[in-house]
Amino acid sequence: MEDTMMISSAGFRRMFYLMTPNESSFKNVEDVPRYVDEALPVFMVLAMIEIPILFIQGKPLPRFNDTFSSLAAGVISQFHSLLFRGVELATYIWVYEHWNVISLPWDNPWTWLFGLVFVDFGYYIVHRTGHEMNIMWAGHQTHHSSEDYNLGTALRQSAVHRYFNWIFYLPLALVMPPSVFLVHLQFNLLYQFWIHTETVRSTGPLEWILNTPSHHRVHHGRNPYCIDKNYGGVFIIFDRLFGTFQAEEEKVIYGLVHPLQSWDPINAQFCHLKYIIQKVQEEKGFSNKMGVIFKGPGWSPGKPWTGLPEDIPEVKEPVQKFDKDVPLWTNLYIFLHFFFLIVASGIVAKLREAISPVWVVAFILYMLSSLTVFGAIYDNRSYAPLVELFRCGVFLVVANFTLPMAPSMVNVGYGLCLIYGASACVWLCISARQSLLKEKVKTS
Repeated sequence: MEDTMMISSAGFRRMFYLMTPNESSFKNVEDVPRYVDEALPVFMVLAMIEIPILFIQGKPLPRFNDTFSSLAAGVISQFHSLLFRGVELATYIWVYEHWNVISLPWDNPWTWLFGLVFVDFGYYIVHRTGHEMNIMWAGHQTHHSSEDYNLGTALRQSAVHRYFNWIFYLPLALVMPPSVFLVHLQFNLLYQFWIHTETVRSTGPLEWILNTPSHHRVHHGRNPYCIDKNYGGVFIIFDRLFGTFQAEEEKVIYGLVHPLQSWDPINAQFCHLKYIIQKVQEEKGFSNKMGVIFKGPGWSPGKPWTGLPEDIPEVKEPVQKFDKDVPLWTNLYIFLHFFFLIVASGIVAKLREAISPVWVVAFILYMLSSLTVFGAIYDNRSYAPLVELFRCGVFLVVANFTLPMAPSMVNVGYGLCLIYGASACVWLCISARQSLLKEKVKTS
């Protein structure tokens, strides 16, 4: 019991960077715990605690569709780990092994503190570049696409941003051991979870040093005074030093300057990349085409690097958030099937060494198609019932062939088949009803 309490306490302390060098310093990279994976239960507990506090404070509660969008983005962002090693860590280790000039001792508290400060400084540069370079913004905009702001928003991560981030951390490999880097890379990410909330108005004097919910609310705002401000991860001092700090003033309106009008998770990941490709094709001249890619999202020929402030549209209360009403049963249905997919994803992650890469790729494609279908249901697309019927049918067919090969999963498999079979019947009825209504409209 005592060990369990200690683990629980450490799990919560990690979320706030309240760890000592002694308990989080490791000689080898292989010895560093997977802090982010271990934090998943803490994410859930904190998110559940946030809901009643928001209710008591009279603030908006998380919406089903927005929460789905955030969770879907988080799941998609982790698909790479089913197939590849982490890009950031692999390149960091290579540079450290070949170009290290000063090897700081891994077990020295000063090395730990060095990692705390300079990993966050690296994050400041990564984050600022993610807002001020269009190709980087194409990945990072996913995180800003929510018009809500709660702990779920922290999980809305990009699937492609990590493939650019590693470049900015490489200078640290000249002096800092990979194990120290990996510890602080994870702690830096975990710290940023709790600042995605409206429940905490101020943290007093800590506002001068640390990145807080108040500072990060500004960062997520689309009010003109919020744009391109408060890039810090753990500390706000870098923003104060480099002129990108902005205190919270008027009510913050969240989301993109041009909000997404869809709950499709694939669109949320790649819509801006599609926009960049279109703009490159439209622009004339090599320098202008390169400007579209490497200058700011608001840039166009004749404008400053990050565009003109007057181009940012004004936002006024009351703001009409994008929404499509669906019945409560539809929300519960989507989250039930989403839960099945998340559990399956965890199983595949644990067994990926024993599973053929072909099956892993097939599973990822099924996951992506499922999340896309759920987005279509939330968007009230006319084709959504038919494609969800097809999705359930695919599961039943695959289960029919694979269950005999997994005797230990037969009972669970048959239970899932019953649920998916009932789901298929529901969507078959809805599809048939839609067809009858269309025929009725044609004949009337």
